[in-house]
Amino acid sequence: MNLHDLRPAPGARRKAKRLGQGIGSGTGKTSGKGNKGHKSRTGGGVRPGFEGGQMPLARRVPKHGFNNARFAKKYQVVNVESLSKKFENGQEITVETLYNAGLVRSPFQLVKLLAKGFLERSLTVKVNAVSQGARKKIEAMGGKVEVV
Repeated sequence: MNLHDLRPAPGARRKAKRLGQGIGSGTGKTSGKGNKGHKSRTGGGVRPGFEGGQMPLARRVPKHGFNNARFAKKYQVVNVESLSKKFENGQEITVETLYNAGLVRSPFQLVKLLAKGFLERSLTVKVNAVSQGARKKIEAMGGKVEVV
């Protein structure tokens, strides 16, 4: 098989509806737009959010108050169980080593360590945030936690 042998699956491609091609075509004269009215005109149709003259939802809903979403810190999450799978006993773990191990997507974003799973190794962890449970598990195994 070569590139020139490739074809779309049967029925995957439809012919375009040819509008205004005479009265016998089924889409002649008004081209499927009906008679008169806003939507039958050139460039006709309502703008996004238009609700037929009813007060639009975007204007009905109150807009006062504060939302922290813009200012919230977004953390990449790493669980304790994945540390014990990927790293050796006594190893020092930073955001860069987590990135190289494939546990976080970016070495430039914040990382938070959570307590899910069991830890079987003594590790030194340097991350941006740690949950209390994760801190207890690491220190119980003789490891250290540093918040950078």
